[in-house]
Amino acid sequence: MSANFANRPRPRSPPELLLLHALPLDGSMWAEQMHLLPGATHAPTLYSSGETIDVWARAALEPLTGGNIIVVGCSVSGSCALEIATIAPERVSALVLIGTKAKHHPDPTFHASALRLIGEEGLEVAWESYWAPLFSRATSAATINRAKEMALRSSAAEIARGVTVFHTRPSRDHCLTTFPGPITIVSGADDVAPGPRASTSQAASTVNGRVHVLPACGHYVPLERPLALNAILRDVIASQDRA
Repeated sequence: MSANFANRPRPRSPPELLLLHALPLDGSMWAEQMHLLPGATHAPTLYSSGETIDVWARAALEPLTGGNIIVVGCSVSGSCALEIATIAPERVSALVLIGTKAKHHPDPTFHASALRLIGEEGLEVAWESYWAPLFSRATSAATINRAKEMALRSSAAEIARGVTVFHTRPSRDHCLTTFPGPITIVSGADDVAPGPRASTSQAASTVNGRVHVLPACGHYVPLERPLALNAILRDVIASQDRA
């Protein structure tokens, strides 16, 4: 009798939601998603953690205690989500990757020029050069201005650190093909980094994946189409509750 009991699968802990911010934003970009799992939703700001995606991943994972973590990452933090799945695959039950490119080709010249622009011209110029163009033309000025205000709350040193994390991250495309849990890939139809075509191709390479392409939306889905994203996340949460 005890042997039969010992062979039963252990019950899975309740799901936790880990929301990882895009560059150059912070954890507050997830304001419209914080209610999805009350008391079990975490949205850290990672700039102070260090200058590699590995230390970001470990810092984001540290406060969580369970083994049923749904990790959601946007842009560079989609890469952070893949890093967490690489570090602690037994604790990650599902991935949601928004505007994420798993494969990375380093560009040291672009990296150096971005750091130089931030250091010499300031964050506002960098915002207009690198990040404002990633929004859809259909996105309201109010949403874009709110994102800009959020970005400018960080220091130039913090954003430069995030730029370094972005440019030095390793490729994690193998994680797409080996992670056994569900991977949901989300792209704005108007996103150019990496965009719907690359997102669809990445979803096709997964073991258990699906893709959502949201119309009238650019790179920053949680801000541009929060209601549509919430519906997707509710489905992912429900699937882990059932599991």
